[in-house]
Amino acid sequence: MDRREFLKITGTGALTLFLSGCGINAVSGDKKAGAAPSAGSAEAKPGGVSNGKKMKIVVLCGSPHKAGTSALLADKFIEGAKGNGHEVFRFNAAFEDINPCRGCDACGMDGPCVIKDAIEEKLIQKLVDCDMIILVTPLYYFGFSAQLKTVIDRFYSRTGSIHKKKSALLATAWNSDSWTMTALQAHYTRLCQYMEWQDQGQIYATGCGYRSAIESSDFPAQAFALGKKV
Repeated sequence: MDRREFLKITGTGALTLFLSGCGINAVSGDKKAGAAPSAGSAEAKPGGVSNGKKMKIVVLCGSPHKAGTSALLADKFIEGAKGNGHEVFRFNAAFEDINPCRGCDACGMDGPCVIKDAIEEKLIQKLVDCDMIILVTPLYYFGFSAQLKTVIDRFYSRTGSIHKKKSALLATAWNSDSWTMTALQAHYTRLCQYMEWQDQGQIYATGCGYRSAIESSDFPAQAFALGKKV
């Protein structure tokens, strides 16, 4: 599969509301999570997604707001995952030196990339080596933020090596209409299909465009519970 076909498959959800926020439902094994319990022991618990094995998890955050709504979901997921003894690497795309894919195909889908930025020098090997990838984004014109989409497009240089991972999606949006997250969900579904990722949960937090709104919702607890589940 060439680069054009790759980008066509992974680029279906291109439009979102301009602000991040919080909202409606979680698409995972858990319907509603209760209050987050205190952090547990430093070992992964048997019976979860990891089956008791310590995993390497990469959390890719796409928000340009360090204390935004999606950042809170990332914080809570990481808290839960670390409480189970997993190793977590967080990459805040908006605050790193990153550049878009040039489509030069010099990598041949098997690296290295000719762009020597934070994606190539700090992130890409973490993605190759990890067991699970978490995508965290505010909804911008019904899709991933530009910062996170830039990282996703750069998967191209190691496409084969990033296949067959576990994954999850945490997203926030201002709007709360029933169709708010449908384009993003479709994009994520196609991405999982192409990359042969095993989805472990999706949290679509709609209806709150500011930090205090999501803090008063159940979504941080859901993110924590998802982190504990893995």
